[in-house]
Amino acid sequence: MKPYKLVIFDWDGTVMDSVAKIVNCMHQSARVCGVVCPSDEAVKNIIGLSLEQAVTVLFPQQSHLHADLIAGYKHQYKHLDNTPTPLFADVEQTLAALKNRGVLLAIATGKSRVGLERLLDETHLRDYFVATRTSDDALSKPAPDMLLQLLDELNISHDDALMIGDTKIDMAMAKAANIDRLGVTMGGHNAQQLNEFTPIATVDSYQQLAARLV
Repeated sequence: MKPYKLVIFDWDGTVMDSVAKIVNCMHQSARVCGVVCPSDEAVKNIIGLSLEQAVTVLFPQQSHLHADLIAGYKHQYKHLDNTPTPLFADVEQTLAALKNRGVLLAIATGKSRVGLERLLDETHLRDYFVATRTSDDALSKPAPDMLLQLLDELNISHDDALMIGDTKIDMAMAKAANIDRLGVTMGGHNAQQLNEFTPIATVDSYQQLAARLV
């Protein structure tokens, strides 16, 4: 695999094992608002979108409740739901190895800016990343804006960047930005789904990821 100058990571389902928590919080917010819960698969399919877009996709007939669903989800995620959200095994070792090789690391996530900042502090991963983009900073995935902003900020060409993500939304964003993409199967989507967007590879663990990149 060619030596990339910039590697951009998604967060949920890519760095952090948070898919189950997202599903649970969305279900509980729906229950509190008195609407039918979407399926687990439906919620997994919106991971990566901004929360506003996610609620629009999941609850198209309840536009009058979208603000309540969003507020309820945020409250569940931050205060009520106790689903563990560990980092995936070997995440920090992989980030450290890439940084030590001189690779720039960045984040492009559908999380809010407040949410990402809180998790960067809680996980002690902040110092690995030279730049970050959230749904508050750019158009929601799968629009390429987050990636194009990062390339411009860091003065990196399309050919020298790689996007790593766990969903078709991540892969579609990278394809729209015309940069290479690599899928990880520990989060929202499996290899068959990720391969619809012609990633350079799909991997099942950070050990496999490190073997290709470090």
